[in-house]
Amino acid sequence: MRRYLQQGIAFFLSWCLLLVGVVDGLAYPADAPSQQPAQAVQQSPEQLQQLVAPIALYPDTLIAQILPAATYPDQIVEAQKWMDQHKDLTGDNLAKAVDGQNWDASVKALTQFPAVLANMNQNLAWTSELGDAYLNQQQELSQTIQTMRARAKEAGNLNTTPQEKVETKGKTIVIQPAKTDVVYVPQYDPWLVYGAPLAMFPGWYPYPGLFFDGPGIGFGLGFSVGLFAGFGWGWHGWGFDWHHGGRVVYNHNAYVSHSRTIVNRNSFNHGAGHGFGGHEGSDGHSAARAGSGMHSGAFSGFDHGGMARDNAFRGQSSFGGFHGGGFGGGGFHGGGGRR
Repeated sequence: MRRYLQQGIAFFLSWCLLLVGVVDGLAYPADAPSQQPAQAVQQSPEQLQQLVAPIALYPDTLIAQILPAATYPDQIVEAQKWMDQHKDLTGDNLAKAVDGQNWDASVKALTQFPAVLANMNQNLAWTSELGDAYLNQQQELSQTIQTMRARAKEAGNLNTTPQEKVETKGKTIVIQPAKTDVVYVPQYDPWLVYGAPLAMFPGWYPYPGLFFDGPGIGFGLGFSVGLFAGFGWGWHGWGFDWHHGGRVVYNHNAYVSHSRTIVNRNSFNHGAGHGFGGHEGSDGHSAARAGSGMHSGAFSGFDHGGMARDNAFRGQSSFGGFHGGGFGGGGFHGGGGRR
């Protein structure tokens, strides 16, 4: 009898322990702290050098247009395709047609420099990572540009020429066009021009007219920016503020990208809704036309299939499905001097 009683008590206690475990298990999720977003992987100094190498020696104002435009890789593809389809448009007719497009102001601005736009379209993985670094590591990216300029200057490859002025103001190296109405885009090998050879960005291909085969710098034809002066997104609406974290200035205000293709993780992690500050796009249009997906990676899904990347696939672009591709469209013409 005693044995049966002991078995019954043991059975009862087992059920009590099981019941307590089930109750605790059901209560735990309600009491558990909310899951925090994963810490974003930052680009290393070496990776940032690879990203800025192709543009660090460009005039400041051109860099001020390239960096924001890089946060809209989907629009870069769209703009390049549009340019390929409207090669008959030039001058004022081109400016008016571009003004009517539903692109960010920075993307519109790059139509003044078709080779630069085509290069960003061709090297779309590089463009996307550059845009990601601009949004999420702005100060480090700005300092890296200055570091690379100092290296090029020390190597004897960055000096004032008839095409551009190179000035050192304190610890800042400033590059501006020699003339106010004509802009020359320097041609150089981004992996050799800084002195010691630099590791190439994975999958990066030179674009004709922007690449100089050798350690120096050359120049092709100049581009007149006066034809676009009447539009807010034209050359004179942009600037680069080196003294406040390396920010882009657009129409006398700090530029804010509202891309939904590349995520500003700094704002996102601080609970700012979609991570875009809740403002209108820089050109006054809604940013809703870009990809609607949000990913925890460097950028959210593109409209064309929700593609994303992480550092494990650095430089391996998966954008080929809707990429304009090839070497077509908007290159420079003519030779250039070497210095």
